[in-house]
Amino acid sequence: MKISNFLLLFTFLLPWFIGFSVFLFLPIIASFYLSFTEYDVLRKPLWVGFDNYTFLFADPIFWKSLSITVTYALVTLPLSVIVGITFAIFLNQKISGISIYRTCFYLPSIVPLVASSIIWIWIFRGDEGGLLNGVLSKLNITGPLWLNDPKWALIALIIMSLWSFGNSVLIYLAGLQDIPQSLYEAADIDGAGYWYKLFLVTIPMLTPTIFFNLIIGIISVFQYFIPAYVMTSGGPEHSTTFYSLYAYQNAFEDFKFGYASSMAWILFVIIVLLTFLAFKSFAGKVYYQGK
Repeated sequence: MKISNFLLLFTFLLPWFIGFSVFLFLPIIASFYLSFTEYDVLRKPLWVGFDNYTFLFADPIFWKSLSITVTYALVTLPLSVIVGITFAIFLNQKISGISIYRTCFYLPSIVPLVASSIIWIWIFRGDEGGLLNGVLSKLNITGPLWLNDPKWALIALIIMSLWSFGNSVLIYLAGLQDIPQSLYEAADIDGAGYWYKLFLVTIPMLTPTIFFNLIIGIISVFQYFIPAYVMTSGGPEHSTTFYSLYAYQNAFEDFKFGYASSMAWILFVIIVLLTFLAFKSFAGKVYYQGK
């Protein structure tokens, strides 16, 4: 019976193991091997050792792409926390039509990124035909060229990132609704005002949710790709060449798959280190109920 149960279990798990091996495990192993080779698809991989990593660290565009990605992360991650919690608190209120507001805030998160990127291209058009500059012109303000200006292109993408905070808002809303009302009642009895309850009850009880969103944000922000690819293709003057976009350009435009694979493994190490630092930094600062 034990053997038959094991075989039955293995039979049900076999499709997952096949999919995991073919589409995830084997490509990971292949990319690690290719990171030490020169490979352009047309010829067999040529072993070059650590040359890809040596050339990578001497590549100024590599460092610029890493700098742009880190800058984007340092701005958008705190924004996602502040804006996400703010809107989640608003959506947690008991007012009429709140379900409609919640739907409106979440809808942008399910719009395909390519479609939303095309919409934002129109919004950020440099002339008065663009929605944003058209509004600014009504206020007698001359708007910048946005996506065509190296100084404003990254700022435009940061502004666009506010469009898709629906997922984090939904998670914060779930965290808010999980906070026991008895804590607020006890605070009211002690005469605590709104801001005291916010910073001494709400925020501490939300720390597990904040930490979860932070980890997910660190992982996703270093894989930022589609909006930059669709809206700017890394320009102008490499001002929006994000790390993942530069890896894609090396692999699928320049056919330097070995070089791109080395970038992928460096990105893996960066994400692991940042995640480890986040866990160390939040150790003892995240409050879990019952502990």
